[in-house]
Amino acid sequence: MTDTVLAVPLEDPSQEQSNRPQNTLRDSVKDTMDAYLKQLDGHSTGQLYQMFLQEVETPLLETVMTYVRGNQSKAAELLGINRGTLRKKLKMYGLHQ
Repeated sequence: MTDTVLAVPLEDPSQEQSNRPQNTLRDSVKDTMDAYLKQLDGHSTGQLYQMFLQEVETPLLETVMTYVRGNQSKAAELLGINRGTLRKKLKMYGLHQ
């Protein structure tokens, strides 16, 4: 596995191109996690990693499947995962058709 990170700014159509801050996906995740952990106020969730994966994977899979119009082969290729893995994840999150 490489350390390459996609740093694509998130699009916000409500802001002009010239005055829009450059906010990467990584920045958005970090800000959201910082806010979430602050709300915990020292309490433990016990399953933070699994909860995080579910919260991120579900909309990722929904968005990709919409983008490829339900074509699992194209979705798997776009995501860089095996089609069997994609099918397993779709079923796990109740997204299978």
